[in-house]
Amino acid sequence: MKQLPLTGITVVSIEHAIAAPYCTRQLADYGARVIKVERTGTGDFARGYDERVKGISSHFVWTNRSKESIAVDLKTSTGLAILKQLIAKADVFVQNLAPGAAARMGLDWDTLSAAHPGLIVCDISGYGDDPQQPGPYRDKRAYDLLIQGESGFLSVTGTPEAPSKAGNSIADISAGMYGLTNILAALIQRNQSGKGRRIDISMLESMAEWMGYPLYYTFDGAVAPVRTGAAHATIYPYGPFPAQGDESVLMGIQNDREWQRFCQTVIERPELARDDRFAQNSSRVKNRALLREIIVSVFRDFSATELINRLEASQIANARMSDISDLWTHPQLTARKRWVDITTPVGKVPALLPPGIRDISDTQMMAVPALGEHTRKILKELNYSQQHINEMSTNNII
Repeated sequence: MKQLPLTGITVVSIEHAIAAPYCTRQLADYGARVIKVERTGTGDFARGYDERVKGISSHFVWTNRSKESIAVDLKTSTGLAILKQLIAKADVFVQNLAPGAAARMGLDWDTLSAAHPGLIVCDISGYGDDPQQPGPYRDKRAYDLLIQGESGFLSVTGTPEAPSKAGNSIADISAGMYGLTNILAALIQRNQSGKGRRIDISMLESMAEWMGYPLYYTFDGAVAPVRTGAAHATIYPYGPFPAQGDESVLMGIQNDREWQRFCQTVIERPELARDDRFAQNSSRVKNRALLREIIVSVFRDFSATELINRLEASQIANARMSDISDLWTHPQLTARKRWVDITTPVGKVPALLPPGIRDISDTQMMAVPALGEHTRKILKELNYSQQHINEMSTNNII
């Protein structure tokens, strides 16, 4: 067995959608054993989001590798007893059920910690689920797009005419990441104190933290940043610019020194560097429409490759406007050997090594499980007899 940072740690999770599965998949990446508890028949509803990966959901493949799936009916006393037996042997319990659902099953922090003082419990919800500080939104249903709206993210994302959601599940991802970091910190703390702790992750609070720059930009009643599409709202020029034909390039100028080099060597208009309308970032932002016209008038005579070469030579940050197909074949990911194969119920598919991991020997990247694939194996570990397992199967408990 590989000795990874979380080897020997067992995580039990009642999870669905993205936030909790993304958190626990990363714990698995670090070597933890993750037991995913799913409902019988359908399992995690993210299994049915689409069929884009050889018939399997793209979301599910992304967030569920390296886990073991046990399918049990938690509405039965036998199914709930199995779950509690698993939790008794676990280091970490994660859940993102509807508000109050875990507590109704006796899976709240007070009950679990009394029986298992070393257990770390991570509850992930839309608005937070602390009985001492419930807040008026505690029982409100929450999905990724809804939290993007509640957190103000939509107000600063999109065009002047219309807000736009992020192209991925950014609110779920932020909650999953804070679940991960808090669990890792709690494991370190437990090594020192021997005690577990409760982690209350709110999607709203996670996104509010990520909204820190717009929050402070509007400090003390100041005007909020406007929506500017793919361009930066408060730094200019910073964003996409059209090149020859239908091509585009992205570039970002962060300070006045870079602006001066850009004028000298990229657009060859050195007088603009001394123009009071453009000399400082605040004035460039104020006069962005005029400045864009000037830049576009030069860029339209060059291909994207020629412009990128000019920007590189001038040490101006730049990038291609890639689409998703470009990401699959990105030369940097290929050169750094970031792609490896993982197993799924329908065969092997490529997957990216986790950030910070140099090669596959430093991580755990096992199969994406079929629904209930490990149910019988796990029940045998809990000392259920074959006869009892067969009976539970006959009675649709597993």
